[in-house]
Amino acid sequence: MLHLRYFVAVAEELNFSQAARRLHMAASPLSQRIKDLERELGQPLFERTTHRVALTPAGAALLPMARDVLDRVNSIPWRLREAVRPQRTTLLIGMPSGVHPALRDRVRELADAGREAYELKRWPGRSTGLAEAVRDGRLALALVRLPVADPALGIIEVMRERLGAAVPADRFAGRESLTVDDLRDLPYVATAPEALPAYFDEIDARLNSAGVRKRIRINSSDYAGASELVSGGLAFSLTMLSTESPMHNYRLENVIVLPVVDFPAELVTGLLFRKDRAESGGDLACLVAEARRIFAEELSA
Repeated sequence: MLHLRYFVAVAEELNFSQAARRLHMAASPLSQRIKDLERELGQPLFERTTHRVALTPAGAALLPMARDVLDRVNSIPWRLREAVRPQRTTLLIGMPSGVHPALRDRVRELADAGREAYELKRWPGRSTGLAEAVRDGRLALALVRLPVADPALGIIEVMRERLGAAVPADRFAGRESLTVDDLRDLPYVATAPEALPAYFDEIDARLNSAGVRKRIRINSSDYAGASELVSGGLAFSLTMLSTESPMHNYRLENVIVLPVVDFPAELVTGLLFRKDRAESGGDLACLVAEARRIFAEELSA
């Protein structure tokens, strides 16, 4: 192998002194090694004069073969690493609608942290269906809107988002906040129950106790349907207060989201996993341990 490296250096430089400097050796031993290779192959590889060095037909034929051999040898370390590295597994993480960008950043961090062992792919869905998929083993992890009550599932609370009232902007022009009294004349509208986290059942009951008893029920699971009613001045809804939330993409003209000072509400998002799969020896033990590290500090917005 060394003789082939010496040969390629001289063949590319066509100068023994320059090739020797490239190889960090003296020209005399380099010349001797080339003679040794020529003797072993039984062919002259270079034509040497006092003014020039040129490849013989045998040398020209050997050069591509030598380069190919050296390339193969140079590739041995990474090919060996690929051969013994465990095959990456594709894992799915459930993602509900409106996941905050800061939370998405942490999901990407989790995917990057484990890219040698697995490929983490996002899977869309509603919180209830995502929780069921984690329990059934179809998803490795899922971000869901809490609460979720299932003894088989472990939960890491990862984010709290304040909720505000989406109201007709023309009706509340110039206002920076609202009270429950401001909302009593407007019906409360929510999308179809199956599209909402269970927490909104509690919200509905709290609004009723606070004197907001008018309701508009729509069957559509499209959040834009509620925004359409708010924009038309017919109702109000509750949504994430932070303008960074993707839920604000559903806002139409004449819709503004304001905090309700005497009605504190926040939506909590959790990362779900099966407890038995996260235990020592479980197939997700390393993934969940990494998730606990990355999501250790709960986000808020």
